[in-house]
Amino acid sequence: MKNIVIVAGARPNFVKVAPLIRAIEKRTDANYQLVYAGRADDPTLETSLFEDLQMPHPTHFMGVDSTSLNEITSRVMAQFDDYLDNVPADVVIVVDDLASTMAAAIVTKKRGLKLAHLVAGTRSFNMQMPKEVNRLVIDALSDYLFTAGVKSNSVATREQAEGSNTYMVGNILLDTLRFNYQRFVKPPFQVNEQEYIVFTINRKALLADETKLALLLAAMSRGANGTPIIAPLRGLAAEVVSKLAASVGASITCQAALPYLQFGWLTAHARGIITDSGNVAEEATFNGVPCITLNSYTEHQETVTVGTNVLVGEEPQLLEEETRKMVAGNWKKSALPDRWDGRTAERIVQILVND
Repeated sequence: MKNIVIVAGARPNFVKVAPLIRAIEKRTDANYQLVYAGRADDPTLETSLFEDLQMPHPTHFMGVDSTSLNEITSRVMAQFDDYLDNVPADVVIVVDDLASTMAAAIVTKKRGLKLAHLVAGTRSFNMQMPKEVNRLVIDALSDYLFTAGVKSNSVATREQAEGSNTYMVGNILLDTLRFNYQRFVKPPFQVNEQEYIVFTINRKALLADETKLALLLAAMSRGANGTPIIAPLRGLAAEVVSKLAASVGASITCQAALPYLQFGWLTAHARGIITDSGNVAEEATFNGVPCITLNSYTEHQETVTVGTNVLVGEEPQLLEEETRKMVAGNWKKSALPDRWDGRTAERIVQILVND
């Protein structure tokens, strides 16, 4: 029996973890424990999340709640080390590139356990980004590097440590999207299919630069030329966007953050999407929806080279131009990248169990 511990560090990780749990539950030769770095009453984990994803709640909460990356790292290391004192584990799966992900990875290897990194090989090549440091550390420590695409697979293979194994298993985010697509629910506000743009933003550096963000919101609104822009946001993002949109006269309607199934419907039926989220851009490619990313790079290059994604950096004029193209229906042709077939979790579990 293979004992697998899965560590989730933040809300978006659960969308990638859910397919793993379904794949493990189908087997008789593996079991799992699901650990969350945060608190049981974390406000970002809305009550509908686990029901929407049809997955169980975590079996253990580390209870770490901090905005300091170094404090998160130290506290997760201490909590996860204590947890592993009492739980049998053959392999630990960590997700993405958070401080908590790196902390769990370090503890795992110090204990001599096998470490698997889900969504390995992603790089911005900008060492000023804390997440880039996390990615390098986690990939260097990992025994199994599970990559989503050709570029990340090439990076992971080139950099892998001795004894590591790289596997291009595909994009696990799409496992969840395919599984839930027919379950999507229209949000409880008036919206007509293909007649609106969805806007999301979460990057703290961009939210903090209000002068730059105000220019981007104004450019977006001009480019939309009357097409409604719907922004389902929470917390700080909602406050900042609402204030700045009003200050520059940008026509953007902020909505409360939506449950997973409602947000999935909204993005799947949009005219286009403007975002700073790699996950949202990946889902847009799957849905064939035009997408503009407010960044000069993406960790998943296949969304640009094969999919519907276009990078505009933080350039207002370029954003306005691309938004006009989006509204006019003048967008590039796209396709699904290799192995975006909904079977990524099955490949991962098969590899872990058979090793």
